Order: sequence, then C-alpha cells, then structure tokens
Amino acid sequence: MNRYYRKCRNSNMHCVIVCLLVIVGRALCLTTRPNIILIFADDLGYGDLACYGHPTSGTPNLDKLAAHGLRFTDFYSASPVCTPSRGALLTGRYQTRSGLYPGVLYPGSKGGLPLNETTIAEILKPLGYATAMVGKWHLGFGVNRTFLPVHQGFDTFLGVPYSHDQGPCQSLTCFPPDIKCYGMCDQGVVPLPLLLDDKIIQQPVYFPELVPQYNKFASDFITLSAKHDQPFFLYYASDHTHYPQFASIKTTGKSLRGPFGDALMEFDNSVGIIMKTLKDNNILNNTFVFFTSDNGPELMRMSRGGNAGLLKCGKGTTYEGGIREPAIAYWPGKIQPGVTHELASTLDLLPTIATLVKTKLPKVQLDGYDMGDILFRQSMGKRKTMFYYPVDPSEKLSVFAVRYGKYKAHYFTRGASHSDTTPDHDCHLSAFLKAHDPPLLFDLESDPSENYNLVNNASMAELKPVLDMIQQVKVEFEKSMVFGESQIGKGIDPELEPCCDPACTPKPTCCQCSPL
Repeated sequence: MNRYYRKCRNSNMHCVIVCLLVIVGRALCLTTRPNIILIFADDLGYGDLACYGHPTSGTPNLDKLAAHGLRFTDFYSASPVCTPSRGALLTGRYQTRSGLYPGVLYPGSKGGLPLNETTIAEILKPLGYATAMVGKWHLGFGVNRTFLPVHQGFDTFLGVPYSHDQGPCQSLTCFPPDIKCYGMCDQGVVPLPLLLDDKIIQQPVYFPELVPQYNKFASDFITLSAKHDQPFFLYYASDHTHYPQFASIKTTGKSLRGPFGDALMEFDNSVGIIMKTLKDNNILNNTFVFFTSDNGPELMRMSRGGNAGLLKCGKGTTYEGGIREPAIAYWPGKIQPGVTHELASTLDLLPTIATLVKTKLPKVQLDGYDMGDILFRQSMGKRKTMFYYPVDPSEKLSVFAVRYGKYKAHYFTRGASHSDTTPDHDCHLSAFLKAHDPPLLFDLESDPSENYNLVNNASMAELKPVLDMIQQVKVEFEKSMVFGESQIGKGIDPELEPCCDPACTPKPTCCQCSPL
C-alpha cells in the first residue's frame, strides 16, 4: 500500500484520485475477503482430543481453539477413508460424483481428482487469493504429475502425494539412541517422496524433520501474504495421526499416550504455530480457521490407532465412529464461542467459503450447504440429512445409511479391517454385508453409540412416519446421484510411481535422493 502512496504523492490530481481509489479498494478487499485456513487431521477419532473428552491427550492449542471458537458435536466427513473424504472436502461433492471410489489411490494409480472438478482453491484464486497446500494430498499423482495440487488451484505445495504407509517405512520412528523402530508398511513400491510444487526434493522422506518443514513453509506463506496485503487460502493437511505414527525430536516420548500421543502433540504444536503466525502478523481477526479430520480412527492398530470416544466402530465403516469427526470453527469477533449440535459436514465448506468471499458457486451439482447460519447467527443450519456411503459405493446398493435430523437408519451394515480388534464384533471384517428391512433405526441424540435399535424397542406405528420420511429423502437423493467414472478403477501402473531418478535401476529401491 505504501508504494501506491509514494507514487501518488508526486503526481497530478487525477492520478492521486485514481491511486486513492486503488488504496481504498485494496483496503475494502482486505475487509470483505478474509483469509481462509483449513486444518485437516488424518485418521483422528471423535474421542482423541482433550476438548472432546480424552483424559490424557496433550492438545492445548486445539483446546484453546475450541474454547474460543465454535465446537461441533455432529460434524461429518463424507467418507470413512482417505481419498474420497479429501476430494469431498475440496469440491463440496460426494465422492461418487467425482469417481473417487472404491477405496483409495495408490502410488502408481492412473486416476486422480478429475481436473474438471472445481476445488476451493480454484474458486478463490481468481479473486486474487494466494493459495497453498501443506501436507498429505492423496488425490492422485498421474502421468506427468497431472493430478498434483499445483494443477488443482494451488500456487504452491509442500508435502507428500499419499499416505506415508504406502511405501517402505521400516525406520519411520527410529530416533537415536533409544526409540524403537516399528512399522513395515507397503513393500515393493517406491519410498515416500517429499514434493515442492511438482518436484521431488527428497526420497525417502526424513520423518524427524518433516513437520518442522511443514510448519516453516506454512508460517512463511502466511507472513509473505500478510506482507503483500494479499488474502490467502492455506490448506494444512497433516499426516498426523495416521498409523504408523512419527514425530520430531521435540515431541517424541513427551506425551502420555505413547507414539500416537506424540504424533497428536506434534500436530497440536503445528496448530499453535499457525495461530501465532496469524497473531504476529496482525491478521488473526481477518482469518477464518476451520479444523476437522478426514475419517475416524484405525482401531485395528489398538492404542496406536486413535479413539472414537462413545461412537460405534471407526475407520472403514458407516457407523458413527467412521465418519463423525471433531470440528472447530474459529474467527475472533465473527464467530461466538460455544458448542453447536447442528448437523454439518466437510461438504459444506466450499459453499460456506464461497459465501464468505462473495463469489459464485461452481455450476455443478453440489452436496454442501452454506453454514453461515450456524457460524455467525447461532441458528439452525440448512443441512437436515447426511448420507453414508461405504468404502466401495455402488449404484446397486447406493447409500448404506441415512441420517435425518436426530434419526439414523441403516439399510446395510458391514464391518471393516480398519476397525478390527475392538470388543464390538459389528466393527470387524468378519461382520459381512447385511441388508436390513426394515432398516435399523437409532436416535443419535439419546443414543450416539448406536446401541439400541428403535425398531426392536418401539411400535412400528410410532416409527412409520420417521421411516417413511427417511425413505423419501433417500429416494430423492438417489435420483439426483450420477456416479462418475471410477478413478481408482482405472488401475495401477508401476511406471507412474513417483521417482526422483526415473532412469535408475533397480526400481523401486533405487528411487532415493538427498534433499536439494
């Protein structure tokens, strides 16, 4: 702004007026177009944070965010696994529409988030926003690195292309001299690479320094944007707390929850660094911050897999523990501190952000709603339903469950390997697909653990209006759903696995490069 003033000071009156209009316009832009930060955890359960009831989690920064922001009790991801949930977050559309099914993308996957899908970054960039992503992408690599964030609306990217267990990680948490290594992860594929924009700068990733690099990158991006008076969008998609856990030397061995707690503590520290950077640059009051997670905890890992709290099952299932997530909205002076029981979802973030910045929505079928009523007016939200797709959705079976108001109906149930080892056998892989007619019905306000099927505990005459309404909204939704071509179904080509030295042999083990 100062450079405009210096230029105007020595010019004629017409130029002065023009320059003053530019200055005022820039000031109005800063006032009306807030900075946006989305903080996304990985495999974090509903019961993992102290502010959601865990007795030994060390999460002071997230707890502070919750205390001074709006904490959600009924917030949902769109899928119980990684890739589809991330696609839904960025596009405001169920994964079935964009073809992000079944399951997740792998290092050599041919598909990815289709380039004709519109991301949050792509609606903000034309408005003059600086856009950056830090952390785990997991929406495709592709031929010529086609699907990376820099081709999906992000100016810059520092992170990894997929989950850190999708490659050899035998020394993942090996810190000298006394931290035992664990975790074999996927074998026979390339080591996990670290990318800057679309260039591999390290392979394999050196985990003790990964998150400190993320934090510096995020902090520098915020600071530079603030210095240039430019509104920004930061998508911080942490690798924590996905199994196997890792952490830098600063938090290793420091928590009460072992490796999981150390990883969670490091993630919480990252949140603290982001918030401090906003404060140091005097932009805290002009920044909308939203935190949540991609899906529920991987209970098969036991104490290293996270905690769903009072919710049933976890990752991979359409029970509440699979997709109901902790979520916090924070914006000083705009969002009043408190707790909301309104129904909301990651699908709602794109339309909410579009309203905040006063821009048009993409001209496609969206599945999200503007959360403004919940965030700024403490009133009822627009979302009345939530549809639960399994890991492998199909047009034949369609949605497995529907939430309508406080009621949830299960038309199909199935366990998942991700949720093995719990005492509840409904969660296990051995709990095969089962159809329910009439559907199982639960009152999630009085029974969030899905213990008491109302169909067995009330007369059908009492339940018929509820079941009929749920059936009606299910049928209407299914009519509107057009399944996109499966991106994951396009298959895998080992030649597409990211390698810093494509000409090296023997692959994949030769794909190793030191930092530039």
